Amino acid sequence: MTPADRLAAAGLSLPDYGGLELGAVLPGALAAVGAGDAVAARDAEADRVRLGIPHADHAVVVLLDGLGHHQLDARRGHAPFLRSTESGIVTAGFPTTTATSLALFGTGRASGATGMTGYTAHNPATGEAANLVSWEGAGDPDDWQREPSLMRVAHEGGLAVASLGKRRFAGSGLTRAALAGGDFVGAERLSDRVDEAIQRARRPGLTYLYWGDIDAAGHKHGWQSDAWVAALEDVDQELRRLRARLPRHAAMVVTADHGMVDVTGAPRWDVGAVPELARGVRLVAGEPRALHLHMDDAAEAPAVAERWRGVLGDDAAVLLRDEAVGLGLFGPVSGHVEDRIGEVVVAMAGRATVVDSRTQSDQALGLIGVHGSLTPEELQVPLLVASEA
Repeated sequence: MTPADRLAAAGLSLPDYGGLELGAVLPGALAAVGAGDAVAARDAEADRVRLGIPHADHAVVVLLDGLGHHQLDARRGHAPFLRSTESGIVTAGFPTTTATSLALFGTGRASGATGMTGYTAHNPATGEAANLVSWEGAGDPDDWQREPSLMRVAHEGGLAVASLGKRRFAGSGLTRAALAGGDFVGAERLSDRVDEAIQRARRPGLTYLYWGDIDAAGHKHGWQSDAWVAALEDVDQELRRLRARLPRHAAMVVTADHGMVDVTGAPRWDVGAVPELARGVRLVAGEPRALHLHMDDAAEAPAVAERWRGVLGDDAAVLLRDEAVGLGLFGPVSGHVEDRIGEVVVAMAGRATVVDSRTQSDQALGLIGVHGSLTPEELQVPLLVASEA
């Protein structure tokens, strides 16, 4: 079976890099406000046209953590504004996880260039797993992620740029790695971030607004829970208000970083309890839906891959590193990033997961909603474009 056949047999799809993808959103928005020259790695004007973002004096770009297209469609009655405004679907990159997606969004480059290869990733300098959300074990953000931040380049070129998020995100490793540049405004409530965006939209520039409560509710309660629906309803109400109060010649673009699947009752394996999975594997990085397996002896990778295929069967696509890179899962891979990708890469199918009780906390093991793989539910995210002419 070829690598492409393994992916297809698991019901998994490749990201649409260079097409309708998350990495086109910020370049397209910058082109819309006349700052497309800040994007050296891709054709920002082509991104703008492809995504249907109109020219504007100011663009407010909203990223809703955890809101997949399929989840929004399934709960359309609870989000009438978002559903009525959804203009298309874009794909996240691989893996479909926040650190990877924010870097794709912020640089226009996939994880093979940014090195943001998962929730956790192998740090070749230490041999251990680095957490790319908390930034524990990752070292200098500028060394780990070397692609230019589009917001920083645009700001240095004279564009008024602002990021709106939690106060504790100011200067964090992930912020520096993916979204550095311009003003950072800390605000805990979504309503306060919307108010700030409305004020900034009165002047030329670009404002980025991040909101994470949908993802948090999904992880803890599952995306089919009442808590998740309540978080969606809150967002729908506030973004309706943002749209209604946009000044003339301002545009609003809304997207997300990934979708989610609920895994209660689904197949689950624990590396710490299944000797066939643990044998030959020194480090398990990534997340339960997208794993990087690292070993002391790379020559053991084919045998490890065969053992994992034997255990997981149809519940995963198990690929050697060269196969995953050759398929384009990570986009073009830079030399300094290669060792952050596992010698074996595992993308889970359906709602199945692989955990590692030896290294993961009880809280992590107890998550109901998870993401990371390449099912439509995780890969496809909404695109919403609205403007005042």
